Amino acid sequence: MPFYHRLGELPHKRHTQFRQPDGTLYAEQVMGTRGFDGIQSIVYHRRPPTAILKAEDRGPVQIDLEEPGALRHRHFRTAQLVPGGDPISGRRVLLHNSDVTVSIVQPTIPMDYHYRNGQGDELLFVNEGEGRIESLFGTLRFHRGDYIVIPIGTTYRIVFDTPLAINAHVPQAAPHGKLLVLDMRGNIETPRRYRNEYGQLLEHAPFCERDIRTPHELPAHNERGEFPVLVRAGDRYTLHTLDHHPLDAVGWDGFMYPWAFNIEDFEPITGRVHQPPPVHQTFKGPNFVICSFVPRKYDYHPLAIPAPYNHSNVDSDEVLYYVEGQFMSRRGIEPGSISLHPSGLPHGPHPGAAEASIGKEGTEELAVMLDTFHPLRVARAVSPIEDARYPYSWTQMN
Repeated sequence: MPFYHRLGELPHKRHTQFRQPDGTLYAEQVMGTRGFDGIQSIVYHRRPPTAILKAEDRGPVQIDLEEPGALRHRHFRTAQLVPGGDPISGRRVLLHNSDVTVSIVQPTIPMDYHYRNGQGDELLFVNEGEGRIESLFGTLRFHRGDYIVIPIGTTYRIVFDTPLAINAHVPQAAPHGKLLVLDMRGNIETPRRYRNEYGQLLEHAPFCERDIRTPHELPAHNERGEFPVLVRAGDRYTLHTLDHHPLDAVGWDGFMYPWAFNIEDFEPITGRVHQPPPVHQTFKGPNFVICSFVPRKYDYHPLAIPAPYNHSNVDSDEVLYYVEGQFMSRRGIEPGSISLHPSGLPHGPHPGAAEASIGKEGTEELAVMLDTFHPLRVARAVSPIEDARYPYSWTQMN
């Protein structure tokens, strides 16, 4: 993260004696990326973070992908996915490549364990629900519209507030919320062009540090017992059983910690004529970018065409997750829709959308876009929610 933060109790100098009330040393842990050349934080534990009672192999990370087929535009209706599982086990993989995996989760049961991703950062987008991230770095509240960045190696769990009842007669089937999940091989950052040489977000950036929320409370966990932590690393899962609560930090400081940014705090960049997608960029990841499409004024040239022009993804796949609103360039789209426009063929507004957009003053659409620079493959499990007519919807008037 681009700025320094601290929480809890710390010694005056790093790597020096810091003692507990009983005289024993707190266990200092340096967490950093890129071989101590990236961002890092220093955490002080009540007990050694290396102390585990048991390590059990839980098998490989399994992603069942379709065989390659005809190149075509695709549309998936995630509103038709069946909720289930907890915020980790309930993740339903939709798209995948060697850089990033895209999932949807609508959990119906709480997490009774903690989780750590040792392969890369995670980016969560909160489509529905509210709650908190309980992590080694403290408590971070979240609500609808939040992007949540969870750094690699962070031990955490997701706790939702009161479930969102969809059927009063079957409360156990009600999802607690809905998250769009991106887990990646590497780290997520703010775009370089938004930052100065010191890492501060510049005046032309569509958001700034005051829009970012950090962990605000560090609960005093000192429990003993058996505590499970599920770890993802090396494309496998391992269940570690600790003899103490995994969130036993008494204090920490640095640049590496979970943080949240709400999509409604993204200030859109507009112009006299239609602006290209990079003006909507919010994050940069390993071989992909994330953009936020938010309510905004349309182009104000007297002859402007607000609808996007036809364009070709010559070196990237484009994924749009539609959150809410009226999507002026598309027909047949609903909240929760995901469109995949792969590289190798052009895409653009549906017939009539360009004409219909002329004279309009603004849009209320809300969407998250992922552009990957390596091709994505589709998970076999999402074929039942695919709109088979979508590839031909530019010639078939619905």
